[in-house]
Formats: sequence, structure tokens, C-alpha cells
Amino acid sequence: MRHLNSLLELKRSDVESIFGLARTLKDRLKKGERPQILSGFVMAQVFEKPSLRTRLSFDAAMMQLGGASIFLNAKDAGLGGREAVPDVARVIGGYSDVITLRTFSQKLIDAFIEHSGVAVINGLSDERHPCQALTDVFTMQEVIGDLRGKKCVFVGDGNNVANSLAIAASLCGMPFTVCAPENYRLDEKYLKSLTKRIPTAEVVQTDNFKSALKDAAIVYTDVWTSMGQEAEAEERKKIFGRYQVNEKLMKLAPKSCRFMHCLPAKRGQEVTDDVIDGSQSIVFEQAQNRMHLAKGLLLWVLEKKI
Repeated sequence: MRHLNSLLELKRSDVESIFGLARTLKDRLKKGERPQILSGFVMAQVFEKPSLRTRLSFDAAMMQLGGASIFLNAKDAGLGGREAVPDVARVIGGYSDVITLRTFSQKLIDAFIEHSGVAVINGLSDERHPCQALTDVFTMQEVIGDLRGKKCVFVGDGNNVANSLAIAASLCGMPFTVCAPENYRLDEKYLKSLTKRIPTAEVVQTDNFKSALKDAAIVYTDVWTSMGQEAEAEERKKIFGRYQVNEKLMKLAPKSCRFMHCLPAKRGQEVTDDVIDGSQSIVFEQAQNRMHLAKGLLLWVLEKKI
């Protein structure tokens, strides 16, 4: 049985397998083909956090593959103290072939992996966002080809997206730079685990925009205030104000550089309209690829072939 929990648990060959499945299914969809590989299979989605792309991409992926998707919010699932988490995991696992979770606590996902008895996908936790990072690198490959030696620069808060993107980029041979205030960068303990797992990883952290953006193939940003951090919003606006991705910042990178954002975006804060809607942006191709990546991932965790 396979799970997707942390990208540190994957090999490069696993990533290539997921991408290969996603690419094949995307090409077949363009031809009007929707192979019903998961006919009769059921996916349960259990979300503590609201979502647009995660929920819709997995719903659409499962439906186009012939399966069914059931959605439960935290209250419906009995989380929050109504039932013991192991009991909830066992019950949902008994009705499902795969469970996708979008949670605050990483421990909740770990508990489902331990007790549900079925494949579990980490759709997001406060620590990790592996589905997004896989989609991002899949999109980068489509747009710029071979990623080895191509620099990805993350501007802003070193959050769960940055954590997972650093791993995905490293697995594909991309140097990864975090351009952020000193107290909002990737954790040193985390970086040690990354370099231990992927010795070839090249991760740099800086607040120097000129050195960070030099030779960048990708500039990536995310919101300054993630869900659960709302009380810090005003303080974070002050701290991250100079880290806005705008036309002036993009001019520090080569003209061939592409801009990415995992969405939702706070336009006028971490990114300006002229960048997210500009010619260098691949944000909406990135968003659409969430569904194609979800298809490949579902087949991979369920060990199904095309």
C-alpha cells in the first residue's frame, strides 16, 4: 500500500512515475479519452480547511477516471473531539479505497495512515503541501523542459508550500533559493533532513533580491498569511512589504523567467496584477495541472496502470 505524506519519502523514480501517468492521462484527455481505470473505486476527502483547487481537482480527477468522491468536513467526519481519531480513520477507511486529507495538524494525517487501512494522500497540512509541489514541478517541466540546474526562487514566507517545493525541486536537480526575512525561512532542522535524504540538494536562503533573482528560471510566491495565522496578518504585511513580487522585482530575473503562485492570491499584497496576469505568468496553467497531477497520483497510490 502506498501513501503520499512527505515528499522526503519519495525517490526520484517515484516522482517520474507519477509525472508519467499524469502526462499520459492529460494527453489522452486532449484527445477526448477518459479511461475508466478507477470504476467502482471510492475516494473520501476529509477537510478541516476550506479549499477550491484541492477539492475540485481531486473530485474531477476521480470522476474522470470512473470513480466516486465523497466529501466530509471536520464536523461531518466526527473530528474535533466527537470521536477518537483512530476510530474515525478505521470507519472512513472501511468505506473507501483512498483518503485525501486537508488539515491543520500533520499528526492527523499520520494517524490516518496508521489506522485507516487504505491509501492516504496529504492534501495539505500546516507542515507540508506535497500535491501542490508535485504539480508545480510537473508544470515547470512542461514549460521549461529539463529542470536540472534551473534555479527556482521562492519569495516570501517559508511556509508549507516552500517546504515541499524545496524537496520537489531538489529531487529534480533544481537549485532552490528562499528569499525571505531571517525569521521566516526554512527551518534548519528541516534543511538537515532534506540534505540527508537528498545529498545533492542546493538550498540557499537570503534577503538579497539581486543575488536571489540572478539566473532564476522560476519566481514563486504565496500569501504572506496562511490559514490559522490570521491574528498575525497586519504584522506580516509590514514584515513582508518589501517582498512583493512586482514588475520591478521581476526585472531582476531573466526575461525568460516564469512566475508561479499556488493560489489563492492576495492581489496587491504578495503579487501585483501586472505580474500575475502578465506574459511571464504560468499561474493558471499551474492551477489546471492540479487535476492532471491528481489523476497520476491516484493511480500511483492505488498501484494501477494505464
